[in-house]
Amino acid sequence: MNRAVWILRAGEAIPEVRQTRGDFPGWIRETSGDAWKGPWRTHDLRRDADLPALRDAAAFIITGSAASVTERAAWMLRTEEYVRGVVASGIPLLGICFGHQLMAQALGGLVARNPRGRELGTVMLEKLPDADEDALFSGLPRSFAVNTSHVDTVVRPPDSARVLARTDRERVAAFGLGGDGQLAWGVQFHPEFDGEVVRGYVRARSPTMAKEGLDPERALESAADAPHGREILRKFLRTVF
Repeated sequence: MNRAVWILRAGEAIPEVRQTRGDFPGWIRETSGDAWKGPWRTHDLRRDADLPALRDAAAFIITGSAASVTERAAWMLRTEEYVRGVVASGIPLLGICFGHQLMAQALGGLVARNPRGRELGTVMLEKLPDADEDALFSGLPRSFAVNTSHVDTVVRPPDSARVLARTDRERVAAFGLGGDGQLAWGVQFHPEFDGEVVRGYVRARSPTMAKEGLDPERALESAADAPHGREILRKFLRTVF
């Protein structure tokens, strides 16, 4: 049996978007295009079912979630232990938003509510010097648009992590683990979000954004596709052998 890319589902997209556009696993597969031609499998991390055997995996992608890593729920702790095993095995791993935070917490970092506030919409990401030689970020512009939706942040990355990018509100917008040849990354943004999806998130969260002193109308006007951000996911899958 061919090894699969496993999408480890940690939650669902918000109902307002899910009803018309689907959910994280579908968006991930759609965004990936022909970067991965092998099989896909999905596992819900919140259930008690056995986690995928590492021998069956070509790579893992951990999705976003409305849950918070700070809740320290039993399924999160179980997944963190599993993540440590995945990283030790050398199987490629990508954490998206919640997945990025869970990876950081699992490997010795710290996650907390972002003191700079919610980040929601299309924002500019700035690459940091360590990104120049990174498999996911090399060849991309020094700054480019990404789509985001989160309130928590990695306030302290793992000691082994190299911080690769930042935004105005997010000091650890992406990290890679280890040195040359490392195959584990976390990205705080959503490479699988297109402009329509992020606009749906902004519309649904507009009352909350206004209460928090943010400008939902401006966020809605600036929401757009983020092709360089989406390329990150495809570049990740091209690391899979």
